[in-house]
Amino acid sequence: MMLFAQGFAPVLRRAGAIIAVAALAMPLSALADDNKLVLHSATGDYSFNVEVVDTAESRAKGLMFVTELADDAGMLFDFKEQGPVAFWMRNTFIPLDMIFIDANGVVKNIHVNARPQDPTSIPSDGPVQFVLEIPGGRSVEIGLKAGDTMDHPRVVPKAN
Repeated sequence: MMLFAQGFAPVLRRAGAIIAVAALAMPLSALADDNKLVLHSATGDYSFNVEVVDTAESRAKGLMFVTELADDAGMLFDFKEQGPVAFWMRNTFIPLDMIFIDANGVVKNIHVNARPQDPTSIPSDGPVQFVLEIPGGRSVEIGLKAGDTMDHPRVVPKAN
């Protein structure tokens, strides 16, 4: 039995080396946690656990039918490119803050306390790539304003 195990030692070492090289070759973003983000405001840094939605189907459902959301939870809509967007609250049962964020992670505008079940359109004030929905009133609690920033693995700031 010992001879058998010794015969496989070089094979195992080579496999370990291959795995190590593959891990080093992966982009850092592949190792990042897509379900965590940080909002930076004048009052501090605030971490949120988010579900990321980035397909037409998942974005269409959003937070519909959700009945509660923790203070540190939310949903990040990634449109994968910048453009004007608009949301509504049809079939949404809890008030939400909608934070419109550009591709560089800069907050462009915030709609505070969107009313549940309201079909009125809530637009961005210009082109954005992301919309973060968090519990209604939470953006006011953390002092978030236009011009503040969001860190998330999907935000890749571009040079001006």
